[in-house]
Amino acid sequence: MRFNGLDLNLLVAFQALLEERNVTRAAKRLNISQPAMSAALNRLRDYFQDDLLLVQGRNMHPTAQAHSLAGPVRQFLADLDALLTSTASFDPATSQRSFRVVASDYITASMLGPLAQQLARTAPRVRLEIMLPCEEAAQLVMEGQADLIVTPEDFLDPEQPSQLLCEERQLGSNRVPSFADRQIDRLGITRRIELTCGCFTLVPWLVSGTNRVAVMHERLARQMARQFPLALKELPFEFPVMREMIQYHRSRETDDGLRWLREQLIIEAQRSVQ
Repeated sequence: MRFNGLDLNLLVAFQALLEERNVTRAAKRLNISQPAMSAALNRLRDYFQDDLLLVQGRNMHPTAQAHSLAGPVRQFLADLDALLTSTASFDPATSQRSFRVVASDYITASMLGPLAQQLARTAPRVRLEIMLPCEEAAQLVMEGQADLIVTPEDFLDPEQPSQLLCEERQLGSNRVPSFADRQIDRLGITRRIELTCGCFTLVPWLVSGTNRVAVMHERLARQMARQFPLALKELPFEFPVMREMIQYHRSRETDDGLRWLREQLIIEAQRSVQ
């Protein structure tokens, strides 16, 4: 398909090249030959009258023109993908669709892991790609690089739709302050911190056999207690409930596949506390 003289397939090649910064890796990503990818880059350079990507060492670095095109190209491809997926019927039993989900290790261990086992039976060809949260996570959803994000309510993008996944009681700490860290600070409680780690799923190895305690999400704590010699206790003071939310781009509201995935996540969240 051409638009204003540009083969729109070249935009897919441009995005792959911009993200991979390497012709060979970009070609492998799109399952085409290296010469074909080099030819695509040359055609892009001719159309935009710019080098776009310059070789420096083993990688390629985008020019100012390429940087200016990056956001609009990502948004265009995301909108096109949303248009195509929202009009196509979705059958989980036969679909080969891939979903990219941004979720913490806590959500992955307590909900996405069990859901993946369920999908192996009910949606065997559906693929899940799980990404850990980062500062740009909301932007990934905005630009179509991620289908949805699971995040505490405090971090929602007010411009995009969201729905409640679950309410979580605290029964860990990240170097980035966790929900529990922030609430304890607001309560004015002083702790003696012996050890910090980068993810909640490491906590059992760090507290087992010691007199340490960790404030954990209830779902994950109960799951861990079934596999490690851990004792669970209620917090001795009032503590706010954390509302975990699912957020997605407004252009995906009519996407049957994404609606199905959101429903499966909510079902798993309900099952995990039964």
